[in-house]
Amino acid sequence: MTPIVRFKLSLMMFLEFFIWGAWFVTLGTYLLQNLRTSGLEVGAAVLTQSIGAIIAPFIIGLIADRFFSAQKILGVLHLIGALLLWRAAGATDFGSFYPSILLYMIVYMPTLALVNSISFRQMKNPQKEFASVRVLGTLGWIVAGLTIGWLNWEQRGALGLTFQMAAGASAILGIFSFTLPPTPPVKREGPVALSDLLGLGAIGLLKNRSYLIFFLASIAICVPLSFYYGFTNPFLNEVGMKGAAGVQTLGQVSEVLFMLLIPVFFVRLGVKKMLAIGMLAWVVRYLFFAYGNGDTAYWMLIVGIVLHGICYDFFFVTGQIYTDNLAGEQSKSAAQGFITLATYGVGMLIGSLLSGRIVDAYKLTGDAHNWHAIWLIPAAIAAVVLAAFLLFFKDQRMSEPVEEMSYLETKARLEV
Repeated sequence: MTPIVRFKLSLMMFLEFFIWGAWFVTLGTYLLQNLRTSGLEVGAAVLTQSIGAIIAPFIIGLIADRFFSAQKILGVLHLIGALLLWRAAGATDFGSFYPSILLYMIVYMPTLALVNSISFRQMKNPQKEFASVRVLGTLGWIVAGLTIGWLNWEQRGALGLTFQMAAGASAILGIFSFTLPPTPPVKREGPVALSDLLGLGAIGLLKNRSYLIFFLASIAICVPLSFYYGFTNPFLNEVGMKGAAGVQTLGQVSEVLFMLLIPVFFVRLGVKKMLAIGMLAWVVRYLFFAYGNGDTAYWMLIVGIVLHGICYDFFFVTGQIYTDNLAGEQSKSAAQGFITLATYGVGMLIGSLLSGRIVDAYKLTGDAHNWHAIWLIPAAIAAVVLAAFLLFFKDQRMSEPVEEMSYLETKARLEV
């Protein structure tokens, strides 16, 4: 790549994830404090991510991959997204907020695949070139969180500004996208099968008993994951953590560090131990949240956040590699779509609805909650999933050596 192309792709990645990190982390706090919503409504807002993830393959498969250049679709989607985010910022109640954020996630989630597609098409050797570009995306998410913490928007009750900040960044990326290198659609013959769009072409993997256990565990473990996404920031603010959104970026830092260790651990531990360690980390994280506080046990909150790297990397990334290895050459993409649809679609949807009801059930007087009781529930769910997984999953040696992938290459495969 030329320096100017590298700069453009890097800036694209930075803005792409700055936009998401600018409002999603503090979404639960904003809804509970500013719009005075219930926990169930927070869960409904979080599951818009799942709806967007389910619809995204249709947008990419039916439109971006076949009719229009990727950079133009990216620009249009982000310009529409800017208007929706600005509209969400002006909402005065959940009834007017929800349609805006639902439509926004439907147009945003496809852009995660588009930015990767645009990047790969400009590279002669993505395995060597992509990492230095994609790392700007993680930096963008971290900068967004640090900015919110630095401006003290959480304590000031000014989180509506996060949507305006994200809207401005989305508008900038929307306009900037039209200056990106041309990425025309790849010509394909024949119609796109619905089963391929949904990732159902890989459903045959479920005939493998071990993979079926992993598949069901993946759906189940996303139920406690919804608690983390939807209610960690409200919890941290309620117990008195200052600049919680900024502190939560330690989870992304941890994610990068542990991802670098994945190839080493994979060879030494194998699939079953890697997945089990990931699930065990979920149990420990929620126990730390349950017993931590903003005073004498503050360290438990920090450790719980940092454990995000193990929780995510050791389970989801290991599972992605496991799925990729079992799938045939013709169904690798379908297999990744299938597991993503199951986790971020089915699992997160169930978890978002359940977590909201539980948070409402343990609400105390005023805005306070019994967080000790709340966090013990996802800890128990994760523990049950871990026990069932250890009992039924058989760690069969893979027939082929595992391809070593960098953190950023693995993230890109997951997002595509």
